[in-house]
Amino acid sequence: MNAIKKLFNIEYPIIQGGMVWCSGWRLASAVSNSGGLGLIGAGSMYPEVLREHIQKCKLATDRPFGVNVPLLYPDIEQIMNIIVEEKVNIVFSSAGNPALWTPFLKENNISVVHVIANKKFAQKAEQCGVDAIVAEGFEAGGHNGREETTTLCLVPEICDAVSIPVIAAGGIGSGRAMLAAFALGAQGVQIGSLFAASSESSAHANFKNAIIEAQEGDTKLSLKSLVPVRLLKNDFYSQVAKAEAEGANRQELMDLLGKGRAKKGMFNGDLVEGELEIGQIASAIHEVKPASQILNELWTEFLLEKDRLSNLKF
Repeated sequence: MNAIKKLFNIEYPIIQGGMVWCSGWRLASAVSNSGGLGLIGAGSMYPEVLREHIQKCKLATDRPFGVNVPLLYPDIEQIMNIIVEEKVNIVFSSAGNPALWTPFLKENNISVVHVIANKKFAQKAEQCGVDAIVAEGFEAGGHNGREETTTLCLVPEICDAVSIPVIAAGGIGSGRAMLAAFALGAQGVQIGSLFAASSESSAHANFKNAIIEAQEGDTKLSLKSLVPVRLLKNDFYSQVAKAEAEGANRQELMDLLGKGRAKKGMFNGDLVEGELEIGQIASAIHEVKPASQILNELWTEFLLEKDRLSNLKF
């Protein structure tokens, strides 16, 4: 049996990324009800808001779901305690040292997956006792690896470097791409951008429309001297690009970024001054669809392509 399906007790080895301002309880429960693994994105939630989303998700689905937790979150202790109190049994951690919280989570019988972008951190995460790893290439939206390693290069390298299951992420928006990830050695895929543009996503309609209207080259990796993040081009991105070209220092870029910039763009729908985090695959997304339809189309195409390749003759 597929290792990721077995680990999470899910029908399809497809995980919905825990994206800030996009992945609340509605999206997570819709994905889980459709056979994948839905994740609530804690990165944009105050602790008690997260608790509310977990409780609503439990009412909306009787299937497994998890929480994505950026480990650099300022209220991390409260977040982790809420996860334990609410009996969530799957956590995807990111943006921080997995050694800090993996033992605590494992002691509470929680499966832990850590998101990485290079071999060093993959091996470190495995040593910390995580159950699986998300290998995220730089095609992905949102915060990204400094190495700028593509999914095609990263996934097989990580699969060779660790003995635990690897979930591929970054640029995966079709059944064909999912099959390619399996060919590289992955046991599952994590998909963000497709679900950011889903009906159940908590993103603003303006942001969803911007995603489906995006063209090739409309996303760029930005703010590399802070924490690299892939953004959809807009006036805010242009301000950042200009500042970086003129040699702005770290503090100047932090001042330009300010606070609440991602919420302004993705949740409130300000397409001019907001931070619009999305992956390169946005140019291939042309319609806002229900999560169930997205899951069904991914799996159907995956199986068709798998059969096609198995019948190839050389």
